[in-house]
Amino acid sequence: MKKLISIIIPVYNEQDNVNKCYQELSKITKRLSKNYKFEFIFTDNSSTDNTFNLLKKLQKKFKNVRIFKLSKNFGYQRSIWTGYSLSRGHAAIEYDCDLQDPPELLPKFLQKWEMGFKIIYGIRKRRRENIIINILRKIYYRLLNSISDTELPYDAGDFMLIDRTIVNLLKEEYDTNIYLRGLVFSYGFPKIGLEYSRNKRIAGRSKFGFIQLFKLAGDGIISNSTLPLRLFLYIGILIFLFSVCLIVYYFISWLNDPSSLPSGFTTLVLL
Repeated sequence: MKKLISIIIPVYNEQDNVNKCYQELSKITKRLSKNYKFEFIFTDNSSTDNTFNLLKKLQKKFKNVRIFKLSKNFGYQRSIWTGYSLSRGHAAIEYDCDLQDPPELLPKFLQKWEMGFKIIYGIRKRRRENIIINILRKIYYRLLNSISDTELPYDAGDFMLIDRTIVNLLKEEYDTNIYLRGLVFSYGFPKIGLEYSRNKRIAGRSKFGFIQLFKLAGDGIISNSTLPLRLFLYIGILIFLFSVCLIVYYFISWLNDPSSLPSGFTTLVLL
């Protein structure tokens, strides 16, 4: 029997890219149809444009298309997680609808998977985006790796193939602020990265502004490192020690000269 591969495509207001995305991916999957079957899982993050109507037309036309619409916008990472949870394939590939990642990498992903790797991820060596954002991304990935409890590859996004074993593990995760990239690598399965140049978005607008990127970065740090917890623990200890010093200081001051402080002030400070 042919192995089933699930292609997870999260979408939000992508009416200009939905059909094009399916067409481009279909060109690649048809070449691989001798050994594999494919299902396309579109998870619509409650789009407000015509995206879902276009997806319904695709589903009626092609039997290998499955669509799911979330009741509200749960965010990019939860949308991907939903796709993984609903997938039925022996392996799953996440692919963004904006076509910035090259579909031509899919055969190489599958080739590495057949060699025994459980995680095959794309490494974005070049991005045709704002230079300042690119610099901040590089700094962030290196900072995250330095403080993370798991070794995370540099410049890797969600464009990757993961084995069914990992999909089953992800289905058990119910974190509302899930950070899939870090979680996937934390399981410790054999992995390999493939370098590529990321294309510029052709149609539509990016849904990731600075605020969304900042929130995703925060989720990555909190999910993959105990540093924030340790940092607040140390701050708490310092505040406690400082408070003890003030208590001793004001208590001694009151013993030496009770009239030097307003009535009741020492009691309030001690409390």
